[in-house]
Formats: sequence, structure tokens, C-alpha cells
Amino acid sequence: MKKETSKNIKELAYYSSLGLTVAISIFIGLFFGVWLDGKFETSPVLTFVFLGFGIAAGFTNLVRAAKRSRKL
Repeated sequence: MKKETSKNIKELAYYSSLGLTVAISIFIGLFFGVWLDGKFETSPVLTFVFLGFGIAAGFTNLVRAAKRSRKL
């Protein structure tokens, strides 16, 4: 396999996994918030806080990918 073809395949794999990483980070934040709400009985407060953290983490990953694609 040519060196450039291998590089293109790696980049394609990275960019195709972005949607999955955004979804996973949001669900991890949501799950952790629900779990902490159950533990401390602060019903929707911590769920919304950690859901916000998960969304922020997911979109931070998208911004990093956009910056990476501009360098190419």
C-alpha cells in the first residue's frame, strides 16, 4: 500500500469516528449526572450540569478536528 493511501485511510477513520465520540461523551455526562443525582438526591440539577459538560466535551472534540483539518 502506498504511503499516501495509508495516510488517507487513517484520516478517514479519524473523521468517521467523530460522531461516535460526540455521542459517547454526551451519554457519559448524562449517565454520570443521573447517577450523582440519585446518590445525593438533587434531582435534575446534577444531570443538567454533567449533561452540559458532556456536550462541551463533545463539541471541543469537533473543534479540535476542524483545526486539524485546516492544517492539512
